[in-house]
Amino acid sequence: MEDARAPETVEDGGGTVLLAYDGSELAAFAIAEAGRQLSPGREALAVCVWQPVDVGFVLPKDLHLNAAEATQVRKAAEETAARGAALAEAAGFAARSTAVEAAPTWKGIVSVAEANHPALIVFGSHCRGGLSGRLYGSVTTDVMKHCTFSILVVHPPG
Repeated sequence: MEDARAPETVEDGGGTVLLAYDGSELAAFAIAEAGRQLSPGREALAVCVWQPVDVGFVLPKDLHLNAAEATQVRKAAEETAARGAALAEAAGFAARSTAVEAAPTWKGIVSVAEANHPALIVFGSHCRGGLSGRLYGSVTTDVMKHCTFSILVVHPPG
């Protein structure tokens, strides 16, 4: 017998959603899942954090750059953030994007959060490093340690 109920959604009071987007499939999945769980039409800000030399995000397959060239890295980060915003629009958000230079990555996310006061920060968990890293991911864990905003952690499917 099929369950005809709609999927459960997170009750939310609105407010901007900050989407941590690094260009990975998991970050894209997290955006789609947030769109499924949150009310449609909410404002969202897709943020990609970059740093010269250690890029810090996934480059599109057709893009090659000299990581020592900060201008190229910044432009690639802006394009990555824009792709995150496009995914957010497709998921039902009213989205915009930003790219921020920061090292380590968590500091960039926290600074954007502090400037925008989101109702929620959304992460895809890469499940890396140590016990908490296996549960959330090191960037997610560090953001949790350094800010008081609510966080939705989306784990990989399966």
